[in-house]
Amino acid sequence: MLKESVKYERRRSTMVREQIESRGVTDSKVLAAFRKVPRHLFVSEALRDKAYGDFPLPIGEQQTISQPYIVAEMTQALHLSKEDRVLEIGTGSGYQAAILAEIAFRVYTIERIYTLFVKARKLFDRLHYHKILARYSDGTTGWKNESPFDAIIVTAGAPEIPESLVNQLEIGGRMVLPVGNKHTQDLIKLYKNENGIRTTNLGGCRFVKLVGEYGWREK
Repeated sequence: MLKESVKYERRRSTMVREQIESRGVTDSKVLAAFRKVPRHLFVSEALRDKAYGDFPLPIGEQQTISQPYIVAEMTQALHLSKEDRVLEIGTGSGYQAAILAEIAFRVYTIERIYTLFVKARKLFDRLHYHKILARYSDGTTGWKNESPFDAIIVTAGAPEIPESLVNQLEIGGRMVLPVGNKHTQDLIKLYKNENGIRTTNLGGCRFVKLVGEYGWREK
């Protein structure tokens, strides 16, 4: 990891304490990841002083880096271990993938917007995140050749749970994703067992729409 100023270390510590721990995120692995990953490097230089604020930020191409708490809540809901292989749909800035890579064995991430894919891939290399494998593709179809996955996280709002992704989830696997309309969604946690799937609603959220063959169709 690159050297950085004490200023950003302090801001990260404050973010974890005031925005994440205070709202009930208790998984020590998740908290450690948030204290380590330099969130300010995943936004434009002009926005770095806002990187640790309690809100999402634009990253270009009408996409955003999610509010820190939402990233933490979704990560904790996956119940990750160091042996897990995780699929992320929607690389975006790459921040969520970096958080996952601090915890899991391997992270597979898919981005459909080429400029974001290239930018994130370069940043993964710069920060030595060699456990992250990135792909430029329609994320709603998943990554069949590498499936099944222990966990899947979708970082854009889907009109319904994509069956294509459920099929790539290991028995005993978990998936977290926003499901709803184009403006507001519910954060859904899904658990897959031998008898099918069980879902839990974690509450309301708001994400950009999931575009693809098994999501919202582009006009």
